[in-house]
Amino acid sequence: MGQLLRRENVANFIDKLHKSGKTVVATNGCFDILHVGHVRYLQKTKTFADYSIVLLNSDKSVKSIKGPTRPINNEQDRAEILCALSCVDYVVMFDEDSPRDLLDEIKPDVYTKGADYTMETLPEADIMRKNNIRVEFINFVEGKSTTNTINKMRNN
Repeated sequence: MGQLLRRENVANFIDKLHKSGKTVVATNGCFDILHVGHVRYLQKTKTFADYSIVLLNSDKSVKSIKGPTRPINNEQDRAEILCALSCVDYVVMFDEDSPRDLLDEIKPDVYTKGADYTMETLPEADIMRKNNIRVEFINFVEGKSTTNTINKMRNN
């Protein structure tokens, strides 16, 4: 079962994992209504390192990115659900729109992002290059998204 880490402690915690010879993969997202696309993405993410950490957008961050009707599930519920997945070792929340600063602090070995991004369009690309972090792009599951799920619910 995964563990929720406090933002102020996460960099030291990840540093200890690195010093013990362990590798860390990070990803980020809102993970508002968990669906099979999320699960497969997180399972694939876990394959790239010894430990996986999800950088979770806080409610404030989700609202800023997705608008006033989101998130559907609050940050504590989303974090608990993610921690229940065997492919997620750690979760840490952040309030900003982007995890740039957090990634710069924790310096994971690998960072995963959806395949709709490339190194040219990745907002965190400069942080990846600066810290020599490998980036892996993961394909989405066709038709599976939180937005599609919400729209389907609204139309029924």
